[in-house]
Amino acid sequence: MVSAVDAVGLAVIVLANTAIAALLTRFFRVRLQTSWGGPVFAVLLGSLAVMISTLVLSGFLRLGPNLQNHGTVIGITIVTPLAVGLTFDYVWMPAPEEIDLPERYEQRPPERR
Repeated sequence: MVSAVDAVGLAVIVLANTAIAALLTRFFRVRLQTSWGGPVFAVLLGSLAVMISTLVLSGFLRLGPNLQNHGTVIGITIVTPLAVGLTFDYVWMPAPEEIDLPERYEQRPPERR
């Protein structure tokens, strides 16, 4: 039986991993100039970051229940947050090309008299 504390811990892990996946996806979409580079790096490096986050949150901090099965752990704490984070960035957020940024302000050193 899963207690309420274990359910909240699992929710914290899933939400943190989803945020990590969404932020990494946005970072790679902004930084990489190719159309395929963003998704590939987001899946490869994002899954690594989400796995490390899962190990830290569930291992060292002891959040979440004992799910008893490796497939369940991978599905709930790695694959699902990665898929939701990628979907969030690609579907809900505007493309990086569509965002207008302000002109860069360069501060000049004060003139000496």
